[in-house]
Amino acid sequence: MSADGESASKAKKVPSKLRSQAQALAAGGFGGVCAVVVGHPFDLVKVRLQTSSRGTYNGAMDVVRRSVARDGLRRGLYAGVSAPLVGVTPMFAVSFWGYDLGKQIVSSLSPTTASTSLSIGQTATAGFLSAIPMTAITAPFERKTTTTTTTTTTTAPKHHHRNAADVVRHLYKTGGLRSVFRGSAATLARDGPGSAAYFAAYEYIKASLSRPSPSPSSSSSSSSQQQQQQPLSLGAITCAGAAAGVAMWIPVFPVDTVKSRLQTAEADVSISSVVRSLYAQGGFRAFFPGFGPALARAVPANAATFLGVELAHQAMNRMFGPP
Repeated sequence: MSADGESASKAKKVPSKLRSQAQALAAGGFGGVCAVVVGHPFDLVKVRLQTSSRGTYNGAMDVVRRSVARDGLRRGLYAGVSAPLVGVTPMFAVSFWGYDLGKQIVSSLSPTTASTSLSIGQTATAGFLSAIPMTAITAPFERKTTTTTTTTTTTAPKHHHRNAADVVRHLYKTGGLRSVFRGSAATLARDGPGSAAYFAAYEYIKASLSRPSPSPSSSSSSSSQQQQQQPLSLGAITCAGAAAGVAMWIPVFPVDTVKSRLQTAEADVSISSVVRSLYAQGGFRAFFPGFGPALARAVPANAATFLGVELAHQAMNRMFGPP
């Protein structure tokens, strides 16, 4: 009985894990689209501040005023939005899939306990693991996005991209695979610790703000069922998502500045040369241009991301049942 029970349990676990990953993939993609719609104007301002020479703009509001005056509201605040929209669906999908897979890996390596929840350290480890597969998508699309947002102020002819394959094809033609993946090391250096802080902060704050109310039922199984079917705490998700975005950016913003410079450089430059150049231009402060817009974007964009992800999970659980 014990052998049969074990094999039956394993047979159930495999499709359950695969389905959990598939749901994470779909929910992450939807959350990414929500993030772009809310966050792209903030991203555009941040990248232009990071990549412009000193004195070009007087601050974030100056970027907004001049962009809208030159290109209008839609083009001024959503220049280059097509590439992120094409890129974020797979990027966020892979991030949340990687996080789900990371949690499964961490759980399998940890001693079995009665509780199914992971510790903060385990959650951070799963978050770090999620950044590894995501970098393969993030690096080329952020390269395209930063190039687009910085060339709209020049008279250089623009290359219009129809889809994801066209983006990669154009980058490959201009400099081969090194051009497509320029800045990948800096992207992973940013997204590894950033994702660790991101998911750990989200899970901790959401759990703290979503304490379930005691069930009137005396049956523990009935109580567990009711907790599973409780409606999502939208306030807790929104607050936790906003805080997660801030927690991600604070420790890794200098790395993001270096990455943006690497990806928009006309010549093939090294990370060390970019770091030296930035420090020579303005010391430590030179690594934090656009820090205000980045944090301003992190709050609404990441609140929208996690809200989209959680609502997508809830919708799929209603349609297909929990994995």
